[in-house]
Amino acid sequence: MRKTMTAALPADIRDVLAAISDRTFSHLFLVACGGSLSVMMAGKYFADRFSSTFACDIYNADEFVCRDPRRLGSDALVILCSQTGTTQETVHAAQHAEARGATTIGMTLDPTSPLSLAVDHTVSYQAAYTTGKPIDSAYSNYGVLYMLLAGLTDARERGDLTTDLLTSLGSLQRTIEGAHDTYADRFHAFAPRFADRKTIYTLASGASYGAAYCYAICVLMEMQWYDSQAIHANEFFHGPFEVVDQNAAFVVMLGLDETRRLTERACDFLFRHGSRENILLLDAEELELTGMSDRFRPLLVPLIFFDALWRFAYRLAELRGRPMLEGRRYMKKLTDY
Repeated sequence: MRKTMTAALPADIRDVLAAISDRTFSHLFLVACGGSLSVMMAGKYFADRFSSTFACDIYNADEFVCRDPRRLGSDALVILCSQTGTTQETVHAAQHAEARGATTIGMTLDPTSPLSLAVDHTVSYQAAYTTGKPIDSAYSNYGVLYMLLAGLTDARERGDLTTDLLTSLGSLQRTIEGAHDTYADRFHAFAPRFADRKTIYTLASGASYGAAYCYAICVLMEMQWYDSQAIHANEFFHGPFEVVDQNAAFVVMLGLDETRRLTERACDFLFRHGSRENILLLDAEELELTGMSDRFRPLLVPLIFFDALWRFAYRLAELRGRPMLEGRRYMKKLTDY
């Protein structure tokens, strides 16, 4: 059942923030793998824009252990995310952070999972993609991470972020449902063009880059076996633009944050040297974002893009005669890797 967003943080987030309210952190580490790592990319954008009291880095979980950052110690806060809470690398990263004296918070669907047992504090979130249950996206992994970061920042800088964020999240689910209507005809036209392709690229920048990364590796590659690559809109001009021709297929996420001009520049090139029929552009300026504050709209746009594109992926799967989650060869089926 969907909950209705109110002007209060969920109880588990309030409890965690209260428990660490007397701690001074100089460094924040955001640690995860795969789709959970992509959410952390947006979290780092949030921290970079709104916090001046702690630096923020993002790591793949196993590389976090291997690199063993020298800043990782008693004045560090590590937020880790694993949907099932069973991702071995993320659990190991939590144990490593604990051993170094850092404070740890785990984000997961399962508060009894191995990740939950390995961290100091656990917060839960909702996910529809693997559970099949309808949710209010305000309580998705993005929403919960943003609530944590807003609370951390407000407690140390009096930024008055939390109230504004909660109000904006209250409009999120309605906006997502509106986006499905906005993009329906476009998806209907593009799905037959993209279904039989071997390669589909994704392109974005800023807060939306994580969504492009996740769509490339966790949806197009993992679930439909396309060759895919997430391309940063400015890195596009430092090598990747050489693949562009009339047949190159791109999904472009044009957001509203401070990096928008980077993606606009890439779009201009794609439209000039590629084919518009092969460039699926989602522009956040097309969306109805009433109820969201100006400062949080750019950070909520990636959730809207990804939710809409998830439906597009199912349309591709239908046309290709391939299942989505059930058709994977290795994920959740092998344990010896």
